[in-house]
Amino acid sequence: MKKSTITLLAGAACAAVAVPAAAQDSSPFTGLRVEALVGYDISKAGSSVDNDLNDEDDESIEGVQVGVGIGYDIEIGGFVVGVEGELSKSHADTRISDGDLEDIGFGGNLEANRDLYAGLRIGKTVGTNGLLYVKGGYTNARYDIDISDGVSTLETDLDLDGYRVGAGGEYAISNNTFIKLEYRYSNYSKGEFDFRDNDFFQDDTGESGRFDADLDRHQVVVGMGIRF
Repeated sequence: MKKSTITLLAGAACAAVAVPAAAQDSSPFTGLRVEALVGYDISKAGSSVDNDLNDEDDESIEGVQVGVGIGYDIEIGGFVVGVEGELSKSHADTRISDGDLEDIGFGGNLEANRDLYAGLRIGKTVGTNGLLYVKGGYTNARYDIDISDGVSTLETDLDLDGYRVGAGGEYAISNNTFIKLEYRYSNYSKGEFDFRDNDFFQDDTGESGRFDADLDRHQVVVGMGIRF
């Protein structure tokens, strides 16, 4: 009798441990994930003031974006909650011109550089393989600005801080692989210039003071990743 009781207790304990583990294994939306991202990126002034300096100037810059992301998710009662981070690079750029001054060598280039993001997401499972989610968090972007008067050049980085919100859908190909489609909107409200060595100054002038900004960013990305 004593042996049977011990055997039953041991069996019950094993079952209690195995059931949650099996439930976790059956969900394709839990655990650590890494992903590769590619999409389309558009940056434009967030204010109502247009750039009327020259009709040839772009009111926005746009281009292909590539990046990588990492995150960790848990599922609770059909809802998925996770933390995530992302590093990407946009190839959006444009030339800055000033009418007839361009004929004497004045001009410049504005190019999007790296894009950092860290935030949270929460979603609801749809069936056994689908997930719809919303997300939000902090984002920091860098833009490269090069200006020339035909003789000297000014090179500076523009660093911007702001917030990002977005929504998307994820489909689990298996318990370890997934694809997703996502839209996100970012607004940058604070910025600073980081001057590099250039001909306008004798040496590196360092960073400027922080100032108010208003820049909107729209991105649509697709991703493919794996879970561990």
